[in-house]
Amino acid sequence: MHITQLNRECLLHLFSFLDKNSRKNLAKTCHKLLEVFQDPLLWSLLNFHSPVELKKDNFLLGPALKYLSICWYSERVKVCNIEDWMKNSFQKDFCNRHENIVTDFLLDVCNRCPNLLSLTLSGCGHVTDDCILQLLKNCPNLRSLKLENCVRITDHTLEAVTLHGASLQTLHVDFCRNITQAGLERVREKCPSVTLRAERSANMIPDSKPEKKLMLEKASRKLVQL
Repeated sequence: MHITQLNRECLLHLFSFLDKNSRKNLAKTCHKLLEVFQDPLLWSLLNFHSPVELKKDNFLLGPALKYLSICWYSERVKVCNIEDWMKNSFQKDFCNRHENIVTDFLLDVCNRCPNLLSLTLSGCGHVTDDCILQLLKNCPNLRSLKLENCVRITDHTLEAVTLHGASLQTLHVDFCRNITQAGLERVREKCPSVTLRAERSANMIPDSKPEKKLMLEKASRKLVQL
């Protein structure tokens, strides 16, 4: 039996075992397999391992998407994690090449994937509070939000959770250095049913510009003198 003689249900099942590139390549072989590739039921889960993958035309983004993961563990993530005011010209140039890729993709998800249930972001150093706010507003069924090593995430995201995360059951903000203990306590107070985890976040040194550090040093010296 030729593969094209299988019914739609069997073909969807077979496609589900393939990665995105393999699905795309197989879809190029005939019209019937292209239709299977374009079936929304095939795209309820998407996993990406770098921002570059978000720009490839090997997946379908739509209302069927329920589980989304963007996890970047490359050594290049360290450059994105450097405070903006500390980056040299080479580091800034590197970040400029992909700074908006993840954010633009997530904003597209806001508009096209209202049924999203789970979002995991790791190493996405350029994702901002505003982006997460829009996701919470446009994806009211979101149950799980896991953020790891996302340095631009602050207490504003935690505040957005208390206001727009009505369906949220799980919230992780691990190694997000600009999250504070006060913000975490507010989530625990306002959303007691949410399972909250913040590994190391509130204990890490937050971003602060030189003028802020100078003010802190002056205040410390005054305390010592007293």
